Amino acid sequence: MSTSPAKFQGIAILDHKDWKNPKKVEYEPKKFLDHDIDIKIECCGVCGSDIHTASGHWGDITKPLVVGHEIIGTVVRLGDKCTSGLKLGDRVGVGAQAFSCLECGRCKSDNEPYCTKSVWTYSTNYEDGYNSKGGYADYIRLHEHFAIPIPENIPSHLAAPLMCGGITAFSPLLRNGCGRGKKVGIMGIGGIGHMALIFAKAMGAEVYAISRTSAKKDDSIKMGADHFIATKEEPDWATKYFDTFDLIVVCSNSLTDINFDVVPRTMKVGGKIVSICAPEQNEVINLKPFGLLGVSISNSALGGINEIKQMLDLVSKKDLKIWVETVPISEKGVKEVFERMDMGDVRYRFTLTDYDKEFFT
Repeated sequence: MSTSPAKFQGIAILDHKDWKNPKKVEYEPKKFLDHDIDIKIECCGVCGSDIHTASGHWGDITKPLVVGHEIIGTVVRLGDKCTSGLKLGDRVGVGAQAFSCLECGRCKSDNEPYCTKSVWTYSTNYEDGYNSKGGYADYIRLHEHFAIPIPENIPSHLAAPLMCGGITAFSPLLRNGCGRGKKVGIMGIGGIGHMALIFAKAMGAEVYAISRTSAKKDDSIKMGADHFIATKEEPDWATKYFDTFDLIVVCSNSLTDINFDVVPRTMKVGGKIVSICAPEQNEVINLKPFGLLGVSISNSALGGINEIKQMLDLVSKKDLKIWVETVPISEKGVKEVFERMDMGDVRYRFTLTDYDKEFFT
């Protein structure tokens, strides 16, 4: 039985040129299919992808544009053929993916984000042409596979940023051998970088926080970093740390300022540099091929559903606490987080809260 409305409400971008002034709108949800669920949203994290998409950095998106893909909420409707074991009333999380074919080799090997038929939680067209809508809204409708139960001891406002930012940090650590006996650098101590630092330490690695200046040194040490490197304040840092790292995860917003002819010198033979950066469309990187001798450089997307479950298990068992600031959702609240994110004024993630007051009173 459905307890969700015929139309949903959200705080939407109506014009990329005026993206910092979103408006509350009503819109039609996607068609409800047999394996779909509806989730009443409790809170939603604010991701850098929201800013790129809202501002038009990633192209002109269908309006109204409702962003948000770090969603925590309650299951209120289940399709007739749902088999995931979810029940009405379950608290679940949704990340940046709402659909994949679930039949290809990539999906069957727990690589759903790499499926060629992926539909992202917002701004992507389904096969019927419906443009997906995200979590700055009262409800979301999506395939059951992409809703994940949240452990009881993780507060919702801390769970939300894990669903995209967290798994984007965790996946390259997990896939590239982060653990005891490894020296791991986290480059860029921002929203995702600070989570990568916390995860790498919890996974047993010796962790080096790498930032341009020493402004975030104290915070990084509090988060668990064993060492801190300020690259602009230590011009010879690559020489000092020659042959040090097994893995560096690049968590910067942009790759333009990273010298890929320098960073590889700090890697051990067989070391890996993995970027999670999703910059503006026109950005490129430059490097000399000799810098790749013995070193691999790659880019990582989201993690698959099983990886998200592993991350949540780690956070739950280790009682990890990421650094989050909450802001009540509203036109004013979304404008505030957009403006502050654009200025880099956040330590270290935002979660939009108080959905009941905005949408359900």
